[in-house]
Amino acid sequence: MADDGTGRESDDGRGRTGGTGAAGGTGRRRGREETADERADRQWQDLLQETRVAQTGVQILLGFLLTVVFTPRFESLGSADKGIYIATVVLGSLATGALIGPVSFHRVVAGRRLKPHAVTWASRLIFVGIVLLLATLTSALFLILRVATDDGLVPWIVGAVLAWYLLCWFALPLWARRRHTAEREE
Repeated sequence: MADDGTGRESDDGRGRTGGTGAAGGTGRRRGREETADERADRQWQDLLQETRVAQTGVQILLGFLLTVVFTPRFESLGSADKGIYIATVVLGSLATGALIGPVSFHRVVAGRRLKPHAVTWASRLIFVGIVLLLATLTSALFLILRVATDDGLVPWIVGAVLAWYLLCWFALPLWARRRHTAEREE
């Protein structure tokens, strides 16, 4: 089944999906006409493209974080900063696991006709990975600014950057989804 453009699933009785729209008269199809397998294939490709961006960023960040412990400056950090560092590395590792998870999931279930389920689970893993990446970036920024300066503005700067991430990654997409879904239903 696929979204027929109104937010509802539809099936034309032949295993193909689509829908009729109120605008343009009866019989006019809105949305995509694709089988469940075609839809899963398309969604899987979309997920892979999205994941590539996030995976690359989190892997580079984690790579840099892993080297910090071997620098001479690390020993001079206070226990609070070392704790923030450890939390940041753990968050980055968790984000990496969640963002690479869909590849492993697909590999394990490949050939078992479970792609629609793989798409669902991969989507969930990617969302968790993005939330963990958000936490990793925020924590890393907090640590770097604490080490680079003793300025009392550090929490405010980190808070502003976090607000920016939340706006770009969640608020704007949710606003657009809500606005355009409401337009379709009218």
